[in-house]
Parts: sequence; C-alpha cells; structure tokens
Amino acid sequence: MSAGVAFWGSYFVSNSQVGAVPVEISVLLGRSVLPMAQLLRMGRGAVIPLDAHEHDEVWILANNHPVARGEIQIFEEKISIVVTRPANVYDFMAIGN
Repeated sequence: MSAGVAFWGSYFVSNSQVGAVPVEISVLLGRSVLPMAQLLRMGRGAVIPLDAHEHDEVWILANNHPVARGEIQIFEEKISIVVTRPANVYDFMAIGN
C-alpha cells in the first residue's frame, strides 16, 4: 500500500478524501447542574454559574469528543482558543462525578 492511502473496510481511502471530511469543533467552558424548575424559570439576563474559573483550561471537542485542552485568548475583539496540550479522555469523563 502506498503512502497516503489507508485501507478502510473494503475501500481504499486517500488522505485527501479524509482531509475533506468536515469536523465540528466546539469548546466547553464549564458545566453546571441545575434543578429543572430553576432552568424553566430562567429568562433574559439569568446567570448560570459554571464549575470553572477565569484562567482554567477549556476542553476542545471534535464532534463532541475531547481532543485537546486550551486557553481562551482575545485578539482584535475575536475570541479564540490556544491549544495547550492533548486531552486526557479519563479526566474529561470524570468531570461532574
């Protein structure tokens, strides 16, 4: 098999084909557990407290799977995330337990 080609089931898949697959990236700032009654009473201006602090690392998710940790950065009024290290899936699963 040549470089840049992978065997997947009964198909040969090239790196260019895999590279074209869209991946949704999301960032998890923190979590909160609230009673449903409190959630239903919330309206505009309600504040949801999170289990995170200002300088904590955030979780970077690819298709809802943890892939890295990062830090929030604001540059020219745009929010971005700087990747700091790979994700430890076991740490992610332990959140909230």
